[in-house]
Amino acid sequence: MRVLIDTNVILDFLQEREPFVANAARLFERIDTGEIEGFIAATTITNIYYIVRKASGKVVAQDAITQILSDVNICAVDLEILEQALALNFQDFEDAVQYACAVAHKVDAIVTRDPAGFISAEIPVVLPEELDTLSSGE
Repeated sequence: MRVLIDTNVILDFLQEREPFVANAARLFERIDTGEIEGFIAATTITNIYYIVRKASGKVVAQDAITQILSDVNICAVDLEILEQALALNFQDFEDAVQYACAVAHKVDAIVTRDPAGFISAEIPVVLPEELDTLSSGE
């Protein structure tokens, strides 16, 4: 299964944010075993770096980026993706960019803690804890 992972889920994992860290960690375990192929938008990397650096410093932020780069595939954010994101007219432009990346990379689902950000999505949008249900076809 191929999934695009929203920034909030990655931050849950990296910053061990309770009560969400367990579900985020389970997602990354499944990525590590090859059961799930994870994708993120390239812009997610800069957002993660900024947020983690502010919270924990430069060294921790660099380590976080190194860890994420080894776990997931990076979706390029180019002119075409940005134009598609603008045309989506989502409430949140960051979500629109991620959605355009998800469509371009033909993922099976978007994993987020904010499904409302993807309200008009034609790709399944699931909470991290719902991935088992999606992958089992229930």
